[in-house]
Amino acid sequence: MNQENDFSRRELLALGGVGAVLVSPFRHLPWWEPKEVSIAGARFEIVRSKLKHQPSRRRYVLIHGDEQTARELLLKHMQTHSGIAFAVESQTRNIPIEAGQIDPNRMFSRRGATVSLESLNPKWTPAQVDAALDLLDREREPFLDTILPTEGALMVALHNNKEYSFSEEAPASDQNTQNQPNDLHAFFLCTDPADYKLLAASPFNVVLQQYMRAPDDGSLSRRAAARRLRYLNLEVKAGDDARQQEMLDWVEKNLPE
Repeated sequence: MNQENDFSRRELLALGGVGAVLVSPFRHLPWWEPKEVSIAGARFEIVRSKLKHQPSRRRYVLIHGDEQTARELLLKHMQTHSGIAFAVESQTRNIPIEAGQIDPNRMFSRRGATVSLESLNPKWTPAQVDAALDLLDREREPFLDTILPTEGALMVALHNNKEYSFSEEAPASDQNTQNQPNDLHAFFLCTDPADYKLLAASPFNVVLQQYMRAPDDGSLSRRAAARRLRYLNLEVKAGDDARQQEMLDWVEKNLPE
């Protein structure tokens, strides 16, 4: 690339602000590969597989910055597997927004974002909450259009938990299969019935949430289900990297792209 085309990431982002990956004047050029995408106060690094000879439509996402077991596994996984990953750059669970904070996995609906904002920013006025909600409403769809898969491809979200488990999701699910009753912290949550059928035959716990059976919590899985997209949460207890690796390997071998 010559000097005329050698723009820094900061310069490119400055040209388009928050939605720079969508509005940059360079997005149609053959060398244009943005390094990150952002929404409100959160930036997500875009990690592309180096395996150009094995293209894949599969996508991955890390949405909580404090889930280090999932982060390390995802970055390692992208060295040997095809696809595109989106990893939040924050190292904390919540992300900044309008001088406050929000759980990034509660910002994908106005209702879910409202609950998160009011809980995490108890001193905010209604006007401050509305300003943050309006910001998310402006940026949510462009962000989702960038990261979510299309044409039947699968997105895998890697999560770690401490107390959260299969038991909390099973009652709100269309179907569920408990294959490992002694490890309910490790489970799949999927939005596609065909994926569920395959996962139910795996050694792991799995729930299907194709339709909402509980109030919309603003999670990315709920938004993917509403769009009729294939989405898979891969949940394990924090620190259990061996189990998360085992489950991700099973997905790679047994679920179509």
